[in-house]
Amino acid sequence: MRRRLASEALGTALLLAAVVGSGIMGERLAGGNAAIALLANTLATGAVLAALIYSLGPLSGAHFNPAVSLAAMLDGELTSRETAAYALAQMVGAVAGVAVAHLMFELPIFSLSQHGRAGGAQMFSEAVATFGLLLVIGRSRGHAPAAIVVGAYIAAAYWFTASTSFANPAVTVARALSDTFAGIRPADAPGFIAAQIVGALAAVALLRWFAAGDPVPQTAPRDTR
Repeated sequence: MRRRLASEALGTALLLAAVVGSGIMGERLAGGNAAIALLANTLATGAVLAALIYSLGPLSGAHFNPAVSLAAMLDGELTSRETAAYALAQMVGAVAGVAVAHLMFELPIFSLSQHGRAGGAQMFSEAVATFGLLLVIGRSRGHAPAAIVVGAYIAAAYWFTASTSFANPAVTVARALSDTFAGIRPADAPGFIAAQIVGALAAVALLRWFAAGDPVPQTAPRDTR
């Protein structure tokens, strides 16, 4: 369990270091062009997420996201105690990742974000983003490399959602501590988290319904001659 929690904390820390760090770098190099900055942020996030899932997945499942761990608990893959431990490790890792990104770019270790992300459209976007993420994770098992699928989905969701797809409560809390391109105002974070949980629960419900219709492997008929 200690190794699994270390994997979750480390993976989430590196994910946040990439999200925040690439946002800072992209904004500095884009010369005021927000689209270019977001593109840089997108490519770095999708790539690092795929790499981390591939590398750390065998250790802990590479959740890096309390919403994913919650879904695993509802499916019986984790106990409630394990889920709480995963979420805590993810939260600690996420906050540490923000600190690492800030230190790399000579910024204060933490700074409350002033980047407003309020409104019904933003909340709805987070519900959609998280719903899609959990759906992709659930349906890609056994059919496609999860690392590539999840990284590709998040990269796309950066652009088709108004909120740029946080889709992760730990990421949301940590990004509230970064007054940079990737930040979110602390007052807006609770709404994002609530929407993410709603999206995750909706995805779990739909996945169960889908699973009920999945074909059951057939055994060869017995020879009755």
